[in-house]
Amino acid sequence: MSKEEVKNQLNIELDEKIADGTYVNLAIINHSVSEFVVDFINVMPGTPKSKVKSRIILTPQHAKRLLKALAENIQRFENSHGEIKDYEQPPIPMNFGPTGQA
Repeated sequence: MSKEEVKNQLNIELDEKIADGTYVNLAIINHSVSEFVVDFINVMPGTPKSKVKSRIILTPQHAKRLLKALAENIQRFENSHGEIKDYEQPPIPMNFGPTGQA
């Protein structure tokens, strides 16, 4: 590795609790002029209330990079494993989740 490559390496720490992950099956996205807010939720059938499990706040530039990275990874996944089926989901009530204010 060159000195430049070593200098540009990012040291990322993943603690045990975060490494376990959190299952979610719904993302609600809101945005303002300066940020995108993504709330990740686990909605269980027959449960009248669901909690936001995680909220991620991104700049518009980072949101666009995330979109590109997800698209590239989905394409690679589908090239290896076949098309991901997008089953129709029941509509979410309009009063579900936070408002679009930031």
